[in-house]
Amino acid sequence: MEGIKLRALEPEDIDVLYSIENNKELWKYSNRNEPYSKYTLKKYIEIQNQEISESKQKRFVLSNNDKIVFGFIDLFDFETFHRRAGIGLVILSNYRNKGFGSKGLELIEYHSKLYYNLHLLYANVAYENKESNLLFKKMKYDLVGVKKKWNYYDNSFHDECLYQKILDWKKDHIL
Repeated sequence: MEGIKLRALEPEDIDVLYSIENNKELWKYSNRNEPYSKYTLKKYIEIQNQEISESKQKRFVLSNNDKIVFGFIDLFDFETFHRRAGIGLVILSNYRNKGFGSKGLELIEYHSKLYYNLHLLYANVAYENKESNLLFKKMKYDLVGVKKKWNYYDNSFHDECLYQKILDWKKDHIL
């Protein structure tokens, strides 16, 4: 995991972003039911230089120094006053179960404390998404509730788990 980092979205990320955002298998987890155009994603990349306090969201790329993309991490519903944000994570399929999710969460937690002064991160995870549920538990996120029959996809309603983690300022986190 040496050399793995968060970085801003770049115009050259458009193809991998397009493939992730238009993967129909992932739509159920992102509450989407239609594809994005490359034009829309290009505009999205362009506005990523806005301050998070304005846009209330920020997407990062999990990559290495060679700009190999392993996945994306989003902060959304950013609340300055309450010092919290939601977190979304997707790891590209050929990099799953290799530690990139854990490293991504570790990096975003550190970044959230250092640069955004956040107190809490939370995640909404589909009940049947076993890998993501295990990841958030492993990374010490507390399961604080299950939203029953919360999302509709695959012709039925599905439960969603709500995880949260209080970011501990007492521990020095050196990456």
